[in-house]
Amino acid sequence: MIQRYRVVIFFMLAIALTLSGCGIQQDESPKKYDNYQKVRLVMTASGTEIGIETLTALRFAELVSEASGGNVQIEFYPNDELTGGNTNESVRSLTEGAVDLGAYVTGTMSLLDPRLEVATIPWSFSSYQEARQVIDDTGGDYYAKVLSDYGLVYLGSTHNAMRQLTSNRNPIRKIEDLQGLRIRVLGGEVYRLFFAALGATPVPLGWSELNIAIRQGVIEGQENGFFLMRSGRLNEIQKYMTVWNYLYENYLFVANRKTFEQLEPKTQRLLREKMREACEWSRDYLEQEEKKIRVQFAADGLEIIDLTPEELEVFKAKVRPLREKLKEKYGEEACRAFRIDMEKNYSGAEDK
Repeated sequence: MIQRYRVVIFFMLAIALTLSGCGIQQDESPKKYDNYQKVRLVMTASGTEIGIETLTALRFAELVSEASGGNVQIEFYPNDELTGGNTNESVRSLTEGAVDLGAYVTGTMSLLDPRLEVATIPWSFSSYQEARQVIDDTGGDYYAKVLSDYGLVYLGSTHNAMRQLTSNRNPIRKIEDLQGLRIRVLGGEVYRLFFAALGATPVPLGWSELNIAIRQGVIEGQENGFFLMRSGRLNEIQKYMTVWNYLYENYLFVANRKTFEQLEPKTQRLLREKMREACEWSRDYLEQEEKKIRVQFAADGLEIIDLTPEELEVFKAKVRPLREKLKEKYGEEACRAFRIDMEKNYSGAEDK
């Protein structure tokens, strides 16, 4: 299984490599491409082979190989293969240097530090463009500062999703429509508290269990972005979707600091530059794909509901106390970095 998904960058020289700590392999013999040291770095992620973090990682590996003449190689393992599917163990491996590079959502990375989840405060961003601008301006610097305390180097961020809501029970336009709705959520605190505040019944459940839980009626609804919903074919087993962009979730791409600091400065710069390029590529790709997916979902019979600004404001008002509680929890510095230190009056769902 591992061999199937391994991404080994081309131009490997048929000579023995010597291991030099933290997963780096170096070759002291003469090289055709002598502008970059010859290194092999191992990268892990929890997503499947079609997940946006996987596509970003593969793009990153391709760009790095091309720019380094094949001297810098990235071996990529999706599905947390290196830890038998254990995401928590994968994050620990990153901090300890058993793995060199990783890509995980902020909800997962918040296992290290809850402040990494600050951007998921509901309705902090009204659009992908706003999220991109804030993260690339000041948010990324904050991520870098927090991650550094855990032995990690922040390299970049890409979209997971602006998250929407689907249901089998009834269309959702008002708070009363959510009462008692058994909705699958991620394990993060924000998701659970948000839907509980609206009167729903949040049920933490793994992604692999969601499809069957909906089919069996154990779960009535779920929240996710268009891209991930398509990969799980959830549009085929849910009747209604409410588009409200209630929460933004993103992936963080990181490197083990000890490994990273052992690299030559030129190689460090290469990794930073190509990760930014890969993240920009995948952001653009996901945004364009979501527009296509929405059209496809509607054509396939999913009823898509766009809340009016007035309808959306009722939901926002209901969770305002929760927003204040979360802002206090994450702290002034975090909220300032993501420009959520004061209430915003957004116009509603993002134009599609």
